[in-house]
Amino acid sequence: LRHAVTKVRNLAFFGGRVAKTRSVWHTCNGLAVWRTGDGSWTGIPWESICSRSDRFRAVGAPRSRAFRPKAFHVMSALSRKLDVPSLTSDWQADVAQMLDESHLVAWADLPDLRTQFAVSLAHFLGTQRETEVCVFYGKHITDLDSFCHQLERCLPGPHLDRRIHGPGGAVNLLRARPSFRGRIPSKYRYYIWHDADVLLRADARLFSQIVDAITGVAAEAEYVSDDLLLIHRCIYVGGPILDVYGEDPRGQFQSWLPDGPHEPFWKVVTGIDAPSFTRYAINRVASR
Repeated sequence: LRHAVTKVRNLAFFGGRVAKTRSVWHTCNGLAVWRTGDGSWTGIPWESICSRSDRFRAVGAPRSRAFRPKAFHVMSALSRKLDVPSLTSDWQADVAQMLDESHLVAWADLPDLRTQFAVSLAHFLGTQRETEVCVFYGKHITDLDSFCHQLERCLPGPHLDRRIHGPGGAVNLLRARPSFRGRIPSKYRYYIWHDADVLLRADARLFSQIVDAITGVAAEAEYVSDDLLLIHRCIYVGGPILDVYGEDPRGQFQSWLPDGPHEPFWKVVTGIDAPSFTRYAINRVASR
């Protein structure tokens, strides 16, 4: 049984009144559930009890006047969603190959498909040599503070100020490359952002700024930096609104963030005209 929210010993509540019982009562999925003398579980819907609460008297009322519901057995097995499609096998390597050349925007209508895709891809990438995988749980990213909260729990480094640029900002931490004695430095770093559309809906401008920062750091590390090569790739996973944003030539999946009358900052730094993204419909690897 899915366990009780409330358990009351020796008391059962009926529509605001109280009746004595000899059993331990539970509330379970809208049922009044109790264990009978032979050890089995029985119960009836609370709504049925409350709708007939006028049949109950105060505590101590004669047992003959009390409503005695017909008992039935409650199954202990949890129901499963049988209509949710799953992903096919052996698609992860193809997606990883796409990441060699660009970042990825992966979208689907069904949340279950999005979760399967992101989790499976994270596990696959995590098994590759010289690879780091940073996972952002976008359901909890609604502003700059919550983004920084997750970023500083993915990448080791100094204190992270709640800003994107400047000393101590998110860009500074994204550029960091931790090293450990006896370990070969990573060559690939993947950011997998679950439910990225949550921030896009909550604050589209902040979302654009963060996308611009991640993409800019990736281009800088790949084309400008004199340090050992570290390939950054971000996989944004979410609903169809991500694909709509990706169609917008002014969005940061297709262009650098404007910098007033000047050239975009990351265009100046990297010499790259525009970031590179691939839009990917997760449904294409869903089983039918």
